[in-house]
Amino acid sequence: MPQMSDPFNLAEVESAIAETEFHGWLMSFPTVPSTSDLALKAAHAGSRHGVWIADKQLAGRGRGGHAWHSPAGAGLYMTALISPPIPMQSALRLSFRVALAVQSAIASTFGFRIREQIDIRWPNDLLLHGRKCGGILIDTASNPAAPPLPAMLRYAIIGIGINLNHTRFPAELEAIATSLRRELPHPALPGPAPPLRREPLAAAILLALDRQLHALTESQPATDNLQLATFSSWLQGKRVRVEARDDNHGGYTGTTAGLNPQGFLLVAGDDGQLHTVLSGGLREP
Repeated sequence: MPQMSDPFNLAEVESAIAETEFHGWLMSFPTVPSTSDLALKAAHAGSRHGVWIADKQLAGRGRGGHAWHSPAGAGLYMTALISPPIPMQSALRLSFRVALAVQSAIASTFGFRIREQIDIRWPNDLLLHGRKCGGILIDTASNPAAPPLPAMLRYAIIGIGINLNHTRFPAELEAIATSLRRELPHPALPGPAPPLRREPLAAAILLALDRQLHALTESQPATDNLQLATFSSWLQGKRVRVEARDDNHGGYTGTTAGLNPQGFLLVAGDDGQLHTVLSGGLREP
């Protein structure tokens, strides 16, 4: 039975992802401030590839400057540095592409049903039975445009945090967070499943992310819009409160109405306006 303190087996993951662009770029650490900080430092030094995995983060980050609860060995804390040759307009859809990869990896590894059990809350929260089990934070940088050519993506830093083996959370998170282990039944006894290994999930995420990155370079925005709603219950007809940092009134309520061609969420507000959500996040009202 795996223990949450077992060292991460890089060789196992490297073998599983041999046919992807991530092969040969994996690094693991017992404790770091933040895997995303390591990736950002490498990007500033000129690197364009890499995957950093940590047993524990001291300063894990979520959206909006929130901290990510990162106790030793309990979660999968991973950051990938990528540089696909795509215009920045396509990079706007990168968040949901990454969320699709993580969702499919969780579903295939642990048997959860896509959307019905493992859902995506736009743009990049993973919900399991309605409670948050994972989050994605993406930072991008662009190369200057050279008209008539568009600005191109220089690099993207993709931070992924998955609650894998957490059995409890801080009091302020207990009602809204969960872990994969807590939601899996024990095969023989009442209660949660035994501790889960991180390596199969890490490999599945990188395999799925590699597929999504290839798809991103080939797909059209309209196709994305049609397909994404089949993976998330939050894109169309969902009553939401938008906690928007760009809204002077601190947020608004309405019903989701799909994505616009640039990949931003549309919300038919209760105020009668069709809002384009440029920042912030969604919650149920």
